[in-house]
Amino acid sequence: MAVVASAPGKVLMTGGYLILERPNAGVVLSTNARFYAIVKPLYEEMKPDSWAWAWTDVRLTSPQLSRESMYKLSLKNLMLQCVSSSESRNPFVEQAVPYAIAAAHALFDKDKKDALHKLLLQGLDITILGCNDFYSYRNQIEARGLPLTPESLAALPPFTSITFNAEEENGQNCKPEVAKTGLGSSAAMTAAVVAALLHYLGVVDLSPLSKNEGSADLDVVHIIAQTAHCIAQGKIGSGFDVSSAVYGSHRYVRFSPDVLSSAQDALNGTPLQEVMAAILKGKWDHERTKFSLPPSMNLLLGEPGTGGSSTPSMVGAVKRWQKSDPAKAQETWRKLSEANSKLEIQFNILSKLAEENWNAYKCVLDICSKQKSEKWIEQSTEPSQEAVVKALLGARSAMVEIRNLMRQMGEAAGVPIEPESQTRLLDATMDMEGVLLAGVPGAGGFDAVFAVTLGDSGSNVARAWSSLNVLALLVREDPHGVSLETGDPITKEITAAVSAVHIE
Repeated sequence: MAVVASAPGKVLMTGGYLILERPNAGVVLSTNARFYAIVKPLYEEMKPDSWAWAWTDVRLTSPQLSRESMYKLSLKNLMLQCVSSSESRNPFVEQAVPYAIAAAHALFDKDKKDALHKLLLQGLDITILGCNDFYSYRNQIEARGLPLTPESLAALPPFTSITFNAEEENGQNCKPEVAKTGLGSSAAMTAAVVAALLHYLGVVDLSPLSKNEGSADLDVVHIIAQTAHCIAQGKIGSGFDVSSAVYGSHRYVRFSPDVLSSAQDALNGTPLQEVMAAILKGKWDHERTKFSLPPSMNLLLGEPGTGGSSTPSMVGAVKRWQKSDPAKAQETWRKLSEANSKLEIQFNILSKLAEENWNAYKCVLDICSKQKSEKWIEQSTEPSQEAVVKALLGARSAMVEIRNLMRQMGEAAGVPIEPESQTRLLDATMDMEGVLLAGVPGAGGFDAVFAVTLGDSGSNVARAWSSLNVLALLVREDPHGVSLETGDPITKEITAAVSAVHIE
């Protein structure tokens, strides 16, 4: 009876900061790094006296953190109360559970509500697991004296434990040292838990036969995951990370924040079922357009190991700059929006050219993957190949423009959106053979860099990065969103880890 659902992590390629405001768009790529949620009954059968219960039990297990939390769930008002150590709280799952059950109440008729009640009386047993790619294992690799290569990462067992740092000598106040790689673990985790719960409770059917691109079931998963994620964070963000966790790679324009205004009513005592019914009926006006990297192009993510940046404080600084110099800010955002559109257009042209004349497209990419960009122009011997080279160079120049404008914005706001160390690394990367473009994902900072590589040039870039003290991660673009899994994710991960050593 166990249900296993997974949701991917993301890389925001364009639209950093702009995506916070409608109608600006961003291109978000989903990845092969996935969070898994396993939902099953806590008790095999209903206990004889359970019909009189007002509460049911919920257990949340996170094996990587060696944590287990027990909760009591009120069957009347869906309040979740932690009855174990408060140190191991997970605010995202704590919101996902009641909101998913509230959605079931809002959407079910009486017969279905009776069946739901019986199912809940068996309790909920929820396990969450995140791929290694979400966390930084750089310190462990260095401590073992291993080289900073993808092969060293692939040698780690799937779902490796996240190490604990003892703050006190006596071992008290033990906190996990969870260094993240910036793939949106909380959004992927929330989406996976919501999807698994909704499928388990019979609210949606995520089995492959019923799932399609415009599926109303996915829309329900999306709305509840966005709601739970925003409540857990205590603010209404742009939502691009949750959107890509549910739908996969796409071009995204955010929803109007007031669609979640009724979520505030829950804090004022309105029953959660009513709140969820209003949110589900609300005008969700986010825009989602299909997008993924053109064929024979690969996403490569690198971890420079210079310590993370705090996204909320950087966003706050940019917003303050917008208020203090609105004319300059508006002009920068307009130019950035244009440069982002240019890049999207070139990618769409490349996808179309691949479709129309695969042989010419593949021929150009094979040659360009072995050469630096200044040599690419020499490769076009016929018009069909010339069009491919022109679009490749157009995408490069658009990215250079985006980087320049992001740097200017960072300097004006006094935050390191593309710090000098990243600029040197990105310039060196863009100068490597087979690299189409490189940049800092999302809000920027020191956390990570990404590159889009042609053909099989990724392994050479990974080696070059290693010599620059940058760890190339095993992350690739995978355009698929939420997925219902068959079988144990641990077995699946071991198979994936073996094949991931060969970097395409």
